[in-house]
Amino acid sequence: MTDILTLTLNPALDIASSTERVLPTHKLRCGNEQEHPGGGGVNVARVVHRLGGDCAAVFTAGGFTGELLCRLLDEEGVIGLPVEIAGETRESFSVRETSTGQQFRFVLAGPQLSQFEWQRCLDRVFTPGMEPRYVVASGSLPPGVPDDFYVRLLRLLKPQDVKLVLDSSGPALAAALEEGVYMVKPSLRELRELFRQPLETKAQWLAAATQLVTQGKAQIVVLSLGSGGAWLISAEGKCFAPALHVPVLGSIGAGDSFVGAMVWALARGLQLRDAFRYGVAAGSAALLSAGTGLCQPQDVERLHDEVILV
Repeated sequence: MTDILTLTLNPALDIASSTERVLPTHKLRCGNEQEHPGGGGVNVARVVHRLGGDCAAVFTAGGFTGELLCRLLDEEGVIGLPVEIAGETRESFSVRETSTGQQFRFVLAGPQLSQFEWQRCLDRVFTPGMEPRYVVASGSLPPGVPDDFYVRLLRLLKPQDVKLVLDSSGPALAAALEEGVYMVKPSLRELRELFRQPLETKAQWLAAATQLVTQGKAQIVVLSLGSGGAWLISAEGKCFAPALHVPVLGSIGAGDSFVGAMVWALARGLQLRDAFRYGVAAGSAALLSAGTGLCQPQDVERLHDEVILV
C-alpha cells in the first residue's frame, strides 16, 4: 500500500549541460553534463521519496532511453511501475548559458501511444497492493492519448475516494476540471488559456481561480506566478506567498518540486496552509540545483521557515 501514486504518460530522459554562450550555426562546446529521470509525475515521485514519503511512480517506458530512465529512477530508490511501450521514450535537453545565467530548454513531443498502451497506464494505477490515497497526474499527454484521459482516470478514482492532484494544461486540463479534481496548480498563462481571457489584474486572476473552487471544479487551486510568488485558494479562503529570494542555477522541475512537497505534507496530515508553505519552499529549493536536480530535503526544511503567508 502506498500513500501517493504518480502518473506520467510522457516522461523524458532529461539531459542538462552548459556552455559559455548560445549562438546560431556555431558548434557549441558543452560541459557539466547531467542525466536525470524526468517528466512531471516522475519528478514528483522523486521529491516525495526524498522527503521520506511513501510513493510509487507509474510511467511509460520504451527503447534505450526508457531503460535508462528506469535505471536512473531505481538508483534513486523510487518505486517504479513502468508501462512498456513500442515507441522510444523522449529526451529533453537544456543548456545553461554561463555568461548570462539564461537557460535554454528543448522539449520533444514524445512517442505516439496506442489505445492499448494508454489504457494499460490506467490499469497500472490500480496495481494490487498500491491503493493510494493521492494520485498525482502531471505533465503533457503524448500523441495518441485522448483529451478526456484524465476524465477517465477520475471516474475510476472517485468511487474509491482517491484524491486526484492534476498539473496539466490545455484541453486535457479543461476536460478534467469539468469532472472535478482535488487540487490543480495552473500557472497564470495556463489560467488565462483555461478561461480564454487576458486576466490582466490580480483581482481578475483571483476571481477566475475562486470560480474554479465555487463551481466545484477543484477543491484547491494553487496559482503559480513564478518569481511573483503563489496564491492558495480553497473553500477555507485564500492566501499569498511571496517568492523567496534564492540563487538560481536552474528552474526545471521547480513546479514538480512544489507539487511533490505539498502533496507529501498533505499526506502526512499537515494543515493546508502549512502544506502550501512546504510547496513554496520546495519550489524555491529546486532553483538551487542545475538540470533536473530538484529540491533537497535540507533546503526545503530551511526555506520552509522563511515562507510568509499574507
